[in-house]
Amino acid sequence: MAVVEELLRSESDGTISFGNHKLTQKAKLEDFRHEGDLLKVKTYNEITKLEKNGLFLYESVPGTSVLNFVEREDGVAFIVEGDEDAQITVGLADDKAYEVFVDGESRGAIKTGLGGKLSLSVELEAVGEVPVKIVQI
Repeated sequence: MAVVEELLRSESDGTISFGNHKLTQKAKLEDFRHEGDLLKVKTYNEITKLEKNGLFLYESVPGTSVLNFVEREDGVAFIVEGDEDAQITVGLADDKAYEVFVDGESRGAIKTGLGGKLSLSVELEAVGEVPVKIVQI
């Protein structure tokens, strides 16, 4: 497993990787520029949060490391790593239905409310890392 030592980085494929679930003290990185957006990450073993242009994008409890996070018109995709099972919340479009895939298996449809937040649980304790894909339907 590979934590993100620099807290937030741009990958060569246009995705971002962020968070470090191994930290025992809070760390943050602000004003990180990626493809015209301004990103901010706060992370440690208890929580990981990502904001884009001042708006909520990702949160996990406990903290996670996120690899190859990509936003698309129809949703998001990423690989999440952690030592414990995590509750993840992602900021998406308001009042839309999304199909959630965890480790390639559909978890069914989840509808966002007016805040556009979608929450899901991911079992990480036994496997360490899991691919997640959330697609608007």
